[in-house]
Amino acid sequence: MQKILKQFLALESGSGILLLLMATLGMVWANSPLGVIYQQFTRTFQLFINEGLMAIFFLVVGLELKRNFFSGPLSHFAKILLPTAAAVGGMLVPVLIYYVINANNDNTLKGWATPVATDIAFALGVLSLLGRRIPVQLKVFLLALAIIDDIGAIIIIALFFTQSLSYLMLFQAALLLVVLYLLNRYPVRSLLPYLFIGVLLWVCLYHSGVHPTIAGVLLAFAIPVEDHQGQSPSSQLESFLHPWVAYFIIPLFALSNAGFSFAGMSFSTLFNGLVLGIALGLFIGKQVGVFGFTWLFVKSGLAKLPEGATWLSIYGVALLGGIGFTMSLFLGTLSFQQEAAVYLSEMRLGVIIGSVLSGLVGAMVLIIATEERSH
Repeated sequence: MQKILKQFLALESGSGILLLLMATLGMVWANSPLGVIYQQFTRTFQLFINEGLMAIFFLVVGLELKRNFFSGPLSHFAKILLPTAAAVGGMLVPVLIYYVINANNDNTLKGWATPVATDIAFALGVLSLLGRRIPVQLKVFLLALAIIDDIGAIIIIALFFTQSLSYLMLFQAALLLVVLYLLNRYPVRSLLPYLFIGVLLWVCLYHSGVHPTIAGVLLAFAIPVEDHQGQSPSSQLESFLHPWVAYFIIPLFALSNAGFSFAGMSFSTLFNGLVLGIALGLFIGKQVGVFGFTWLFVKSGLAKLPEGATWLSIYGVALLGGIGFTMSLFLGTLSFQQEAAVYLSEMRLGVIIGSVLSGLVGAMVLIIATEERSH
């Protein structure tokens, strides 16, 4: 288990650096003389990336969730209670801040879900820069927190980002889920039938009005954990797909979704409701929610601090929780994809400001916390 965790952390950390490079490239490209080509690139490929390739991303998220529920940091109630409380706080407070700032604007209020989730790759990437000075249990706490955030984001996508529903396609999707259940229930351990049904499920959901990336999560929970020989089809698929997701799909998503033009923006743009709501939701809301709920549960005796952690290091991790990036961009794009392009640009600006502030301040706090711990 420790070997799998180390491999996962290494993949996510390296992916975070690549994500930063691709996001920067996207912004530079969008504001360069070749910006027209960038716009054409996003118009041509963004649907394929956001609804097709991101379904594979959510398949890996689902496989990761399943593994952690069976044998990882989410497998025992005592282990899951504190990061769950922290994640819930880290979702509720950013939404509250965003709502208060945008309550009088129905157009921007649609983006309430944008500051909800934590980007695992970026957050672990920042944490990895501090090396072995960070206790392993603190990394596990951040990992569990981000995983539970992902569960929240998946629920939000399933419940709130649906268009007009096609009940015929939903019925066909339900039949496919029954087939997946039967494949799992009986000794079918080859991955090919599951993947074939998964593609059909994606098609049904795409035409049903439910966002098709949910197909990835549903498929993940149908794939067997172990076969009769003790091998895990679920782990095999995750091991195969994870490098592709970490080093190709998510960086490509960052390239196509992080870039936006600064044309028409001014200093006052930083203070409009959409930008301010997202930036403060991530930077202020996440740290207050994560740290506040952690403090409440520890002081009430319901949970204990992770081994080797101090309150200052927990505060640093709470700040890193504000690195929303990938999931925030995804949720924000879903929120404003039917609106004017200016909303998408301002959403991206808010996500980048909030994520960068959270990463920089979080890293500084953790550096101070590790130096205090070493004395």
